[in-house]
Amino acid sequence: MHDFCFTIPYGLLLVCGGAIGHVKKGSTASLAGGVGTGLLLILAGYLSLQAFHKRKTSYFALVLETGIAGLLTWVMGQRYMQTGKIMPAGIVAGISILMTVFYLYKIANGGNHISPKTE
Repeated sequence: MHDFCFTIPYGLLLVCGGAIGHVKKGSTASLAGGVGTGLLLILAGYLSLQAFHKRKTSYFALVLETGIAGLLTWVMGQRYMQTGKIMPAGIVAGISILMTVFYLYKIANGGNHISPKTE
């Protein structure tokens, strides 16, 4: 599975979550954090997809995705430990740790595998 297949939906989930948090609670931190990290992930997924179309791997995108997912794991994991609230901190931390492991796996295995061009 290619990283952009999960990164773009992951980014969209964060954007939606940040927007919902802002609307429901008036939280500017939710808006900035969710939308900001979500848009960065969508950008990284797009860069990875464009590289894939060129039959390459974007290591910049993979490193960016890994860094954002790792940061979210740390921040939301800390928030979950402090509050014990599953929503949103526990959910975001759980998804983010899975994504971090996935990205590390992709980096360790040389990125997106490109099948030989067939004519």
